[in-house]
Amino acid sequence: MRILGKQRSKIITRAVRQLYEHLPDKFKADFEYNKKVMKEMNIFSESKVKRNIAAGYMARLIKKGPSVK
Repeated sequence: MRILGKQRSKIITRAVRQLYEHLPDKFKADFEYNKKVMKEMNIFSESKVKRNIAAGYMARLIKKGPSVK
């Protein structure tokens, strides 16, 4: 069975969820703001694409609320 659509790696997903648990006040539901914060914190500094994916996922988690596991 083939899964269509873009996939987030487990590394990005885990890292973003840990950041969300430990620093919930540091991030907002705004992608551009999260991207800037992650750049300042040197999170995924090796790849701009990974950092953007992580910032987008963080915004999505915050919009969904604290019920995300």
